[in-house]
Amino acid sequence: MQFETINPPKVSDAIVSQIEQLILEGVLKPGERLPPERELAQQLNVSRPSLREAITTLKSRGMLQSRRGGGNFVVDVIAPALTNPLIELLKNNPKAMFDVLELRHALEEVAAYFAALRATDADREILRCRFAALEAIQQGSHEPQHDAVVDAGFHLAIADASHNVALIHVMRGLFDLLLSNICRSLERLYTRESSYAIIHAQHQAILKGVLERDPDAARQAAHVHLAFVETTLREFDAEASRQELSQRRLQSLLGEEASLSP
Repeated sequence: MQFETINPPKVSDAIVSQIEQLILEGVLKPGERLPPERELAQQLNVSRPSLREAITTLKSRGMLQSRRGGGNFVVDVIAPALTNPLIELLKNNPKAMFDVLELRHALEEVAAYFAALRATDADREILRCRFAALEAIQQGSHEPQHDAVVDAGFHLAIADASHNVALIHVMRGLFDLLLSNICRSLERLYTRESSYAIIHAQHQAILKGVLERDPDAARQAAHVHLAFVETTLREFDAEASRQELSQRRLQSLLGEEASLSP
């Protein structure tokens, strides 16, 4: 019988695999700086030359980059593909808000479903912390830009808890668009006092579904939340259209009266 030679992997290849896996899982996030070389080599229990070789490989694959001032940083491998004129148009076009909400329906309902199925104890603790931050802003002055960051953080934590790496990276790649959409929504929703309490209760229902490991309840809660936001915003648009039409009619009437006056 002839046996095949076993070639153990190079140390540098093992380092590359571990760091790539951490990036894929979202543990190492875009823009995050790796520990200094000496510290990282000690954590991995490898030589510094092997670590340098691995870092060079990761840079050549576009996973890491060096920045002025020193250090190696995780590259956002998804966002650049999404950062283009189309994304800017979506962010700045009010009509596109509803297209983004439809996308959020598809992504966040699935995220909530799998988060309820797969969340670990650590994930659930993170979600409790994110929800506590949401509760804290409920007592504040409601600043849409700040509140949108906290709100988006909660939804991204749900995605992380789904343990679906494709979903996690798509959600994080869309972060700027997600943040812009939430901020625009909050700016308008805050004009109706009851909206904030309703949204907070909806977030709580999503959290409850995940913590109780009830995927159907979590998905339904996410659906109810986004449906409420969409319906309310469409009501605002309809009211704004009625106001605009009424103003045009009033201006027309005033113009007619002015032309008839001696």
